[in-house]
Amino acid sequence: MYSRDREKLIVDNLPLVGYLVSALCARATHLSRDDLASVGAIALITSADSFDPTLGVPFGAYARRRITGAFADEMRSNDWAPRSVRRRIGETLAAQDALAASLGRTPTVDELSMTLGVSRQEVHAALDDAGRSVQTLDETVLDIVPAAADQLPEASLLADEQVRHLRTAVTHLPARMRHIIEQVFFEGRSVTEVAVELGTTHSAVSQQKSEALRLLQDGLATHYADAAETPSAPVSRISPKRRAEYLSALGTALSPLRETTVSLTTARAAFASAS
Repeated sequence: MYSRDREKLIVDNLPLVGYLVSALCARATHLSRDDLASVGAIALITSADSFDPTLGVPFGAYARRRITGAFADEMRSNDWAPRSVRRRIGETLAAQDALAASLGRTPTVDELSMTLGVSRQEVHAALDDAGRSVQTLDETVLDIVPAAADQLPEASLLADEQVRHLRTAVTHLPARMRHIIEQVFFEGRSVTEVAVELGTTHSAVSQQKSEALRLLQDGLATHYADAAETPSAPVSRISPKRRAEYLSALGTALSPLRETTVSLTTARAAFASAS
């Protein structure tokens, strides 16, 4: 690619970096906008360096994958909570669960404060920290929809297909699980907020969220894997009947998508022959 074309790609897509930084910081206010902007700009430049227009993938889609991947690496390398904060979160949530079990309802901040022997402000701070949600759905299910190591352009096309399947899988979750996943990952709400809305504990919602993700993994492993792959053992812990009902409904919903999108095997072969 000519130097002028490369520079134009970078300049034209700088607003994309700003948009992605703003979207992430709106959901995770503790992150540094300046640090993310620097990380995103570097990812944009490296995207322009490695972009191959002959593959037919729009540069914006390719760069977006590289930028969000760089953001994920940055967040993984910077753990926001020191050990003392994590200990405080654990103690607060344990007290919340114990009180909820004995009272039959979600305890108030005053009740938690008295139980823990700390101020209301400290309880609020611990609950706020516990409720921080810095992950997107795509980040949490990397084991369900693995990303290509080098994020090549063909991976962007395959990832778009995978996301469509993933969102269909979410739609067909049992109602309560679907609500929790949509609120936490699509609406950017914290687990604590969802627990208050549902009138239950942080721990209960967290467990439901984890089980929903395991069920998504079962669904995608069953209906999305290449035909040549050996079916994997289920990882969800719900009853076999409920799992079978979910897998059946999901299979019916995914059938039209399979007819309009190429399989992973076909896509890989097509890109390999074009490269």
